[in-house]
Amino acid sequence: MQQTFTVGVEEEYQIIDPGTRSLMQRAEAILSRAESSPVNVEAELQLSQIEIGTPVCDDLTQVRAELVRSRRAVSTAAAEEGMWIGAAGSHPLADPADGTITPKERYLGMAEDYGQLAKEQIVFGYHVHVGIDDREAAVQTMNRVRGWLSPMLALGGSSPFWMGRDTGYSSYRTDVWGRWPMAGSPEVFGSRSEYEEVIELLVTTEAIAEETRIYWDVRPSSRFNTLEYRVTDVCMTVDEAVMLAGLARALTRRCYEQAIRDEAIPVVRPELLQAAKWRAARYGLDATLVDVNERRSRPALQVIDDWLNFLRPSLEDNGDWAETSVLVHQAIERGTGAARQREAFGRGRRLEDVVDLIVAETGAG
Repeated sequence: MQQTFTVGVEEEYQIIDPGTRSLMQRAEAILSRAESSPVNVEAELQLSQIEIGTPVCDDLTQVRAELVRSRRAVSTAAAEEGMWIGAAGSHPLADPADGTITPKERYLGMAEDYGQLAKEQIVFGYHVHVGIDDREAAVQTMNRVRGWLSPMLALGGSSPFWMGRDTGYSSYRTDVWGRWPMAGSPEVFGSRSEYEEVIELLVTTEAIAEETRIYWDVRPSSRFNTLEYRVTDVCMTVDEAVMLAGLARALTRRCYEQAIRDEAIPVVRPELLQAAKWRAARYGLDATLVDVNERRSRPALQVIDDWLNFLRPSLEDNGDWAETSVLVHQAIERGTGAARQREAFGRGRRLEDVVDLIVAETGAG
């Protein structure tokens, strides 16, 4: 049976007080309101967060429609409770001291295990699931995907502000999220059985409580027959979310085909992968990126352009080239979510204006 590379996405949203523009710890009220809606809405680690998940989608047109529908439904539920919804990797005014862990067994267990680290996770991510039916092939695809994630992160940065300050980062969420003990880039695995042995070892030694606490930038999903990308901030706009879904889908297909042909896995030092990720999180599109394959620094736009050309055959096979390539160039012209937030702050020097931009872009379209 031919592999179809279905796609689904998950987005984590901020719950915002329209008066103060601060986060509100009221996820339960929105969940209660959203129960009657047709979208999949779930709690997250903090009561100031809420997550949606789309159904399995066959193409980007469906992804777009589901994201618009989900954002609209959650925003409506929030409005009925006197709240706003925002999509960005961090909230400009958030203070971890004001956060509240969601009172569910899973999240309370995480707070017990990880202490202050869990309390500081007031960040918001974007996950793309790309369907791969063969679990062995998913691991072999992951082995080849891991070297291509920094351009995706550079395009998807939307968390420049933290605790009322400009961090200088495009994705400061990357730094905060990277503090989890099982975050970062996965190593290369020789087989699915080796992957499962490592997971079992981590659980047996109580390094993690369960497989879902593997927080790598890309991983085989423990719930679905998918390869799950977790490297980017949640996107402010639907266009950006669709763009990253298209890129993840194409990257999966390209590397899956390499795996099926048993092409050699690129040898990349973990130190170089870490450096490439840090550079993408720090500067986004505004400086150089580490080209892992060329083993040198290059202007970000050149790296993005070469990556897009590398993905073009798969984008065309998926029917996504026209839309995704246009969205990438639009993102470059408009600037990342982080760049747009800084522009909003620069106009009036008010972080409240940044929050207003986040809310406006979240609901646009």
